[in-house]
Parts: sequence; structure tokens; C-alpha cells
Amino acid sequence: MSFRIDQLPKKKYILPGNAACAGCGMMIGLKVLGMAIGDESVLVIPASCASVVQGLAPKTGIAIPILNVPFASSAAVATGVAEAFKTLGIKGHVVVWAGDGGTADIGFATLSGAAERNSNIIYIMYDNEAYMNTGIQRSSSTPRAAWTTTTPAGKRERKKDVALLMAMHGVPYVATASIAYPQDFYRKLKRATEIDGFKFIHLHTPCPPGWRFDPAKTVEVARLAVETGAWILWEYDHGQFRLNPPSTIYADKTKRRPLSEYLKLQGRFAHLTEDDIKALEEDLEDKWQTILALSQSFSRR
Repeated sequence: MSFRIDQLPKKKYILPGNAACAGCGMMIGLKVLGMAIGDESVLVIPASCASVVQGLAPKTGIAIPILNVPFASSAAVATGVAEAFKTLGIKGHVVVWAGDGGTADIGFATLSGAAERNSNIIYIMYDNEAYMNTGIQRSSSTPRAAWTTTTPAGKRERKKDVALLMAMHGVPYVATASIAYPQDFYRKLKRATEIDGFKFIHLHTPCPPGWRFDPAKTVEVARLAVETGAWILWEYDHGQFRLNPPSTIYADKTKRRPLSEYLKLQGRFAHLTEDDIKALEEDLEDKWQTILALSQSFSRR
């Protein structure tokens, strides 16, 4: 499915007056979600930036039905809503819209449970790589060496790859996406609506205040993540694992832009030395080797 940005639906689901920060990557993602399935969806949102910026009913800034729930419960609540819809014969897509803290950390138990049960929900993890809403604390999705308020010298551990963990659950559909590539995200949302069972999309969403960059550069930062290979676009669809453009190009590391171009735009990496950057490049190459091995392995089935 190929289309231009101007061919996407024009109805607005993210309205003026919301409380999001300037340049918020999460809100770009929500706009694409609205374009793809806004009239057909109910959002389940745990404690997160998304639960705050929507504002107070009845004058919220998001024109999609929302059920706000406690931090750890979103996948379990969404499962219940999906089962209720099925019992009552209601058509619609139950979508969890959750941050990395509510997914990779606090909500992981209910997420894994919903995946194991193959609950008929679409789970979107918008990943701004820290607990931004409560003061930029590190999460397990924070990259190695990144500054946060709880890792002032840089995080020591690698970033947890939640999308790969979900694929290893054997669910029908898992994908990664980026707010810099809305057509790709839109297509993946549409594909998710065609599938019964558990669907998971890991959406990369840069955060200007948390990552310390100019709010005008949100899309540039997100695009550089893909062009340097720091964020890889792929999907796992009923046992078939494949890279998606433009990451198909960057499987050849000679085609990638230097990782330093991505890092230097972000104040959270301003403390890095050349040795630190070299270590991150080695981590990145390890990640690529894993993804390429999976792609080759599943393509032979």
C-alpha cells in the first residue's frame, strides 16, 4: 500500500488547546492514529503524558473515546473491553496507547498476559525513552549512556527491546514505527485492524524537553534515528519477519549516516566521549545482527 501524505484522511482528532509540549512526538503519532482508525477506535490510556495532555472532560483535546486507567492495568482493561465488545456485538478496535514506562516496566506483566492470551487488542507503545510525565526518570527503554534525572552520569544498561519480546510471544502481528515516517505507521495501523488477536506496534517518539533538543527538530531527530540505524523499521506478520523501507537500505551499514549526527542533536548525550560513542556503535551493530538473523531465519520458513 503506497500513498502520499496529502492522501491521508483530513478529519482532525487531535484538537487545538491540548496541553502537550511544543514539538511533542507523541501527539504526531496520535494524529496518524486518528487518521487511520479514529472513528473505529476506543483508547485505553494508562498514567502517562497522554493521560495528562488530553485535558479534562468534557472539553478534551482528543476527539476519540478514552478510558483512563491505572499505570499497570492497560492491557488487562483493554482485554476486558474487547471481550465486552465481542459479547455485545459492538464493532470497533480497542487500542492501548501507552508510554514506555507503562509498557516496558510497570505494565509489562499485564502486557505479557494479554499477548499470551492473544487478546484481540492493538497495543501501541509510544516510546519517548523515559518517564517524561513525572520528571524525566530513566525507564528500561532509556538507551544506554542517556542522561536522565535519575541517571545524571548516563544510564549503564542497554535499552530493553519490547517489540522483539512481543514477537517471541508468537502473537499474530508486531511492528516498529517512527513518527518521521507517517505513511509506514499508517499502513501498519491499517494492517493491525485486519487481524484478529494481539497486535503490538512500538512507535519511536522523540521528546524535546526530555531529550534536550529544539522542539522544531522533532521530526529531524526521529528521521536521523532511522537514517543512522539507531531505530530499525520492521514487522512480524503471522510468522514472517521482514525489514521495512528505508531500513532495508540501512541493513548495509555503509549506507547509514554516522551515529554521532543523531547523538549530537540531543543534550541528553552531550557528556559522551569518543569511546562512549564507539561503544554505542558496537551495541547498535549487535542489534542489527540480531534483526538481520531473524529476518533471514523467518524468510526461510
